[in-house]
Amino acid sequence: MKLYTIDTGFFKLDGGSMFGVVPKSLWQRTNPADERNLCTWTNRLLLIEDGRQLILIDTAIGDKQDEKFFSHYFLHGDATLDGSLAKYGFHRDDITDIILTHLHFDHCGGAIKRDGERLLPAFKNARFWSNEKHWEWAINPNPREKASFLRENILPIQESGQLHFVKEGESFSPNIDIRYAHGHTESMMLPQIQYRGKTILYMADLLPSVGHIPLPYVMGYDVRPLTTMDERQHYWNEIVENEYILFLEHDPTNACCTLDYTEKGVRLKEAFSLEDMFG
Repeated sequence: MKLYTIDTGFFKLDGGSMFGVVPKSLWQRTNPADERNLCTWTNRLLLIEDGRQLILIDTAIGDKQDEKFFSHYFLHGDATLDGSLAKYGFHRDDITDIILTHLHFDHCGGAIKRDGERLLPAFKNARFWSNEKHWEWAINPNPREKASFLRENILPIQESGQLHFVKEGESFSPNIDIRYAHGHTESMMLPQIQYRGKTILYMADLLPSVGHIPLPYVMGYDVRPLTTMDERQHYWNEIVENEYILFLEHDPTNACCTLDYTEKGVRLKEAFSLEDMFG
C-alpha cells in the first residue's frame, strides 16, 4: 500500500460560517480573514494505492460550474487534481474507486464533468461509493443544506451506473474501514486506513483544520451542532489514546496532525505532512 497527498488548490469561505458561534477575535488567530471576512481553505485529497485498487477520497469542487458560481468561492492556486495525479504517474482514468465522504459540492463537485450539454462522470473507470442514508439525505435535501447538495453533482453518478453503497458495519477493504459522523450532515463517512503500523483517520468536515480542534469550534454549516460536539468528544479521546494520525482536507497549511491532552482539553500535538511522517 502507498498513500499520496493530492492537492487541488485553494478557495475561500466566510470565516463566521466556518467557526459558528466562536468570536472572530478567537478564530482569526489561526485562520485570518481578508477584508470581506473570507478565510482561505484547501481541498486536499488522499489517494490510496492498494494492490489493484487506486482509491481517491473525495474529488474537490471541480470546474464544470458557471462563472457566477465560482465568483462566490474565489478558487486560486496552481495545484490541480490532474496535475497532482500526474506528479505520481497517475491519470484520472486509473482511478478504480472514489469514496465520497459526503455529497456537499466542495467534496464531490469534481466527480462530474460537463461534455457539451451532457454531465458525465469525470472518472470513467471508477466506482463511486456513498451510503444509502446519506444518498437519500442528499437527493431530498433540507432547506439548510439545499445549496450544498447540487443535483448536477449527484444524479449523474447514479445515472451512469457507477454508484455503489457502503454497508454500515462492513469494511471497505482489508486496510480501510469506514467510520461515521452525523452532526455535520447525515452519515458522513470517515475512511480509517491502516498504513505502516499507523492508523490514519480522514477527517472530512468533522475537523476541517487545526483551528477547529477545541470542541466548541463547530462550523455554522453543521445541521446538528450538539451532535458534532458529542462526536468530537468521543473521537478526540479515541484519537489521543490510540495515537491516530489525522488527515485534514481543508486546512490550508497543515496536511496531517496528531492530538494530545492538555490543561485546556484536547489540543494540537504536532502538524506535519504525509511525506514528513512516512518519507
